Amino acid sequence: MNKLKLILGFALFFFLASNVNAQSIPSVKTPKMNIPEMDLSTQVLGILNTTDGLGLNSDQKDKLTKENSSFVDQLMNISKSGKSDDDKKAAFLGLKNNRTKFLTSLLGNDLFKKYSGQILKSINPLKSKLGLAALAF
Repeated sequence: MNKLKLILGFALFFFLASNVNAQSIPSVKTPKMNIPEMDLSTQVLGILNTTDGLGLNSDQKDKLTKENSSFVDQLMNISKSGKSDDDKKAAFLGLKNNRTKFLTSLLGNDLFKKYSGQILKSINPLKSKLGLAALAF
């Protein structure tokens, strides 16, 4: 019986000692890399300008790049405006309709669907950051 108490005493002692020791060791911090964050408009523009696999000619790419830049500027201006949420929703939906018309005339229906699918897939992670502006996609 004394041996059992002695063994349990040592076990308890080592258990408590290891807990105290583990708490006193300073945590090792991993080095933080200073990666510059892109602003939201740059991220969105980068996604919109990705035309891999669409087979666009240089004229189409140029027109699309210009339209994308204008679209992102308008998108951010609406987002930053002091308009009510309902007004912003209407503006984003109007922007979406105008963009859809432009893209359909530039790319045709099939390429428009393919391009839109790529954009929606890529823009999904940013939807929470975009807020109401996500309606424009």
